[in-house]
Amino acid sequence: CEGSIAPKPTDTMEDTKEAPQTTELYYPRKCSATSRLIAAKDHASVQINIGHVDVNGTYHNEYTSFALCGYIRFKGRADDAINRLAAEAGLMRAMDSFPHPSKASTEEEE
Repeated sequence: CEGSIAPKPTDTMEDTKEAPQTTELYYPRKCSATSRLIAAKDHASVQINIGHVDVNGTYHNEYTSFALCGYIRFKGRADDAINRLAAEAGLMRAMDSFPHPSKASTEEEE
């Protein structure tokens, strides 16, 4: 058959087929405060990126990520967890180094 197009000898089936690539659609995360695995259905969970700033307060495209599960947020412990994690990461001073609000007000009165 002169009208049919025959494949060239250099063309092989391997050249035309692509290797299958798997793409993960869900990457499980762990809670930074409790090390619990955050489930896909935990819609109360959050991930917070805290930007790194220099002495002048300028942001330089660097950040630290913290993931909190819905359990921590439900119990009202997210604020304490973020403060503790940020202090451990060296982003702020530990909360113990700040004066207690009731003690600070009595020192101002004196």
